[in-house]
Amino acid sequence: MFDDLEVDVATNYFIILTRACNLKCKYCGEDATFEPPPIDLAYPLTDLVTFLAKDPSEITIQFYGGEPLLKIPLLEQIMDAIPNVRHWSIQTNAVFLHKLHPPYLQRLSAILASIDGRPHVNDANRGQGNYQKVLNNCSYVLSHGFSGDLIARMTVSEVADIYEEVVHLVSLKRPKFSHIHWQLDSQWDDRPENRWKDFLGWIDKSYNPGISRLVKWWLSFLREGIVQRLVPFIALMYSLLTNKPSALRCGAGLDSFAINPDGQISVCPISPEFSFSIVGHITSHSPEAIRNSLHVTAPCPSCAEYPVCGGRCLFINYTKLWGEKYYAKVCGTVKHLINSLRQIAPEVQQLIADGILSLDDFNYPQYNNGCEIIP
Repeated sequence: MFDDLEVDVATNYFIILTRACNLKCKYCGEDATFEPPPIDLAYPLTDLVTFLAKDPSEITIQFYGGEPLLKIPLLEQIMDAIPNVRHWSIQTNAVFLHKLHPPYLQRLSAILASIDGRPHVNDANRGQGNYQKVLNNCSYVLSHGFSGDLIARMTVSEVADIYEEVVHLVSLKRPKFSHIHWQLDSQWDDRPENRWKDFLGWIDKSYNPGISRLVKWWLSFLREGIVQRLVPFIALMYSLLTNKPSALRCGAGLDSFAINPDGQISVCPISPEFSFSIVGHITSHSPEAIRNSLHVTAPCPSCAEYPVCGGRCLFINYTKLWGEKYYAKVCGTVKHLINSLRQIAPEVQQLIADGILSLDDFNYPQYNNGCEIIP
């Protein structure tokens, strides 16, 4: 049985600097033309400072977009203006990462750089030449004082082989990513046919078998005392080893919120156009008033894997844009992942008992760094 749920007193805020982006990735629905206005920050910075000053918890701030590095002067201004922040991080396509000035770069605890795997897979979705540009810029920041968590943030689409893409990113030496994380390209828009030829078949024939293969690969390193830093694997394994249940792992609506360009506060950075997502405004609500404001609903709480999964995605739980059939199919990928890891958990426990591994190897993340954990 799982122990009682523990909730840390910390709050994460995504600050959306702009809805605009310099790329046109195939799987992204973020087009500033169709986003609710304003596109750029429209509130006085003093309003943000006043709002955050009311939060006594440990604060993490993640710069988000659009592409936040289109607004480097504003990003640096915000970092200078807000003193009570424990961790700064950024989610970026990394095209302009080399333009962030070193004193600010060095203050970041984490950088989530978008890269989808092997060159032809990445560039098929993100544009010709993008792969090498991302690698160059990630290498640049490591050579200019960034010593934090450099995370390869993958979007897994139909052209991807999850095993091959992850193993490729792990194999890179320059840059050497601290962690690898991924999300499925699913249920963000109205029809799977928009980009997928056969989503259901891909899950059965490619993704789930690839996860099984990847778990076996991961275990082969664990036996040698090496923990390859695959975010979904290490975080879920920690839960399985400790029997500690998890709330919604990304924290959306609980202790993680997005501050939109108009000052409205939403539970998640991807859903400001949905009324259920708006829980306040920085000029009229306090941080305490918005905490624990929205929770995962059916069918998740009745699922046997809910204590480990935590609910996967609040936005998709509420919208189910692809319908119940596809919703259940994606839930099946989570169950497959958890069960695959559960099968090796006893051996991992023994490796810890034998001193080959440490439980702390799997205690990640220490703060909300933008990794949702559940793909």
